[in-house]
Amino acid sequence: MELLQLQYFLAVARLEHMTEAARSLHVTQSSLSKTIARLEEDLGVPLFDRTGRKLRLNEYGSRFLRRAERALFELEQGKQEINDLNNLDYGTIELAVTNFSASPNILGEFRIKYPNIHFHVQMLTTQEMITLLQRGDVDFGLSSPPVHEDDIECQVVLSTPVLIAVPKGHPLAERSSVSLTELKNEWFVGMKKGYRARDWIDSVCESAGFVPSYVYEGNEPARLTALVEAGVGIAFIPSTAMNSQEPVRYLQVEDRQLVIEIALFWNKNRYISRVAQEFRQVVLNYYGAGAPIV
Repeated sequence: MELLQLQYFLAVARLEHMTEAARSLHVTQSSLSKTIARLEEDLGVPLFDRTGRKLRLNEYGSRFLRRAERALFELEQGKQEINDLNNLDYGTIELAVTNFSASPNILGEFRIKYPNIHFHVQMLTTQEMITLLQRGDVDFGLSSPPVHEDDIECQVVLSTPVLIAVPKGHPLAERSSVSLTELKNEWFVGMKKGYRARDWIDSVCESAGFVPSYVYEGNEPARLTALVEAGVGIAFIPSTAMNSQEPVRYLQVEDRQLVIEIALFWNKNRYISRVAQEFRQVVLNYYGAGAPIV
């Protein structure tokens, strides 16, 4: 069994499409097909159910995928550890976020300290982030609210109130606070389902007796305030994202204490390079330390 076979198998298993996997690996489809066929021959079982051009992992493939991911994960950790010993001031930090609002300040501060470190930042749903952390594809996730997984270390870096943003001219604009039940007939703009902050807000509203009606659901938190300003809808906005220069009114919630926690998390089993440790400290210092989740 060859390392290349495992790498090719992972690509096909994750995409379940031979053409797309070949494209992602920059190899020909025929070469990829032959490599997968040799792997299945070595194992003595088929790893995929094939229907025409469609592929789907079967039970053998699903079981082997978990082992293959673990094996490649450990090899990648070894590679990173060696690179860390050899090049302390070079490398890449892979960061996944659900809200990019504070990230530019954090990255800018770290860039001053380590000008040769390359950043790759992805905006994802929390579940997508967890999947990449578990695979070892990203170093850190920054999200709200925190997650609880056996293999994920999580540290709360900030607790912040959630406010209601309404446009000028809105019937509630001259008030300083509002009860949740008063919002049941409003139109909302918010994040897509799958972002834990959105899911949490929905559950809070449901406990107050209504389901929010959304006219916009997206994956760019920074866009929400502009949509509120334009009168598209109202929004739940963390106080850290509040901009007093914008023509938007922010109201407190009267009947409930809406506080959301922002957390930094990482894979407990992944090797954390010295540069990554420094990045983690920059994040903790930026938010004023924080408390670990136990």
